Amino acid sequence: MVAHNKGLLDLMKGGLRMIFPPHCLCCGETVSEEGGLCPSCWNEASFISGSACSRCGIPLPGDGVDDEEESGPLVCDECLHISHPWVRGRAAMVYEGTGRKLTLMLKHGDRLDIVPTLGDWVARAAAPLVRPDMLVIPVPVHIRRLLRRKYNQAALLADRVARVHSLEHLPYALRRLRHTPMQDHGSVRDRFANVEDAFGLERKYSSEIEGRAILLVDDVMTSGATLATAADVLRAAGSGPISVVVLARAVKDA
Repeated sequence: MVAHNKGLLDLMKGGLRMIFPPHCLCCGETVSEEGGLCPSCWNEASFISGSACSRCGIPLPGDGVDDEEESGPLVCDECLHISHPWVRGRAAMVYEGTGRKLTLMLKHGDRLDIVPTLGDWVARAAAPLVRPDMLVIPVPVHIRRLLRRKYNQAALLADRVARVHSLEHLPYALRRLRHTPMQDHGSVRDRFANVEDAFGLERKYSSEIEGRAILLVDDVMTSGATLATAADVLRAAGSGPISVVVLARAVKDA
């Protein structure tokens, strides 16, 4: 009976695919599988699956087979000279081509249908960072932006990551204290100044956060200013080690 029901379900799914074929997440072209990319968008997608900086997630030359226990973690030149308030970082994609398009579609295009797939990509990137009893916390948006956008894209990704790895998600642990301009332009100094003192901790979560490892989630990392400011708040609250993961990592030549 179970096998019969499964066969019937598969038949129904096949029929629905003939009537409503799956479409590319990015451009809408017909593809073979749900949540897939067409060949053109796939060619323009730069997934970070090889060697990457262990602190900021930026891709590095190499084949990704380095043994951290023997050779130590890979660190990019910038992270060798900059102290981050987190210990490890990862990103799913480079913020260019398809990665940039999908990020903007999620952030500004009301494309909540792509959240499960993008969230799974972020969860896969986060896998090396996951620790037992870790808390997943998204970077918050200000209430003005939340009312206009109706959702926090970082929280949607964080929820998916938490579900995939069976971790506790605290979507409201951090709050945005003031509205800040978008971090699209400006120097690194300007970006840090823009988000200075922009975040606070909801007091009711203080005891939960104290001593716990944190996975901080956002959609994009460019200079790292937003993540650093949020991580500083968590550290000041007595959290355990913080790791960060993002959907897309901007690179200088992107």
